Amino acid sequence: MTQRHIILRELRAHAPFTAIGSLAGIFLLLGLIALKTPESVSHHLFIVLHPLHVLLSAQATIATYRRAGGAGFWRILWIGYIGGVGIGTLSDCLIPFFGEWILGLPNPGFHFGFIEQWWLVNPLAFIGIALGVWSARTRIPHGLHVWISTGASLFHVAMAMDGGIPSIPVLAGIALFLFLSVWIPCCTSDIVFPLLFAPDKNAAVGCCHHHHSH
Repeated sequence: MTQRHIILRELRAHAPFTAIGSLAGIFLLLGLIALKTPESVSHHLFIVLHPLHVLLSAQATIATYRRAGGAGFWRILWIGYIGGVGIGTLSDCLIPFFGEWILGLPNPGFHFGFIEQWWLVNPLAFIGIALGVWSARTRIPHGLHVWISTGASLFHVAMAMDGGIPSIPVLAGIALFLFLSVWIPCCTSDIVFPLLFAPDKNAAVGCCHHHHSH
């Protein structure tokens, strides 16, 4: 199976579960609005979930890289860091911010965890890298990865709200951006990015507990 087919298969496999997560995120967002939850609560939840997502992404990146024959201390370090912090930031911060801006939410903003919480996010990225090296055959349950990523993206969006109930088109737009912020980056960090640098580019093992034949 070629790398392109592996990527497409992973995207298809992830889409339904990610869509369910996005829908659940919308209901949670409406619940936060109904309860008049302060912005500070969303901020605190974001700074809990985003670092956890970075850890999981770094672990998944290096686990895939190692399973595909990748080695080398410095290569593992920078590939894991970009896969964890870079792609985690894309998923939890950049795509949600772009959605907030496109949808015209009241208070769009950048929240870069690796800068604002550098003392937490960066060490967890390195812990994730170490876990990926130590447990290359271990699969982090994909559901956990999706829920944590969805939660981080959701609370980033929630920080941009003003307490009012969004219109149906805006809610649909938020759901779409939640979906995109989880769906594509997950496959990127788990499969595509580490394989760009691995010796055996057809050795991808997806993050949904199934092995792909060559």
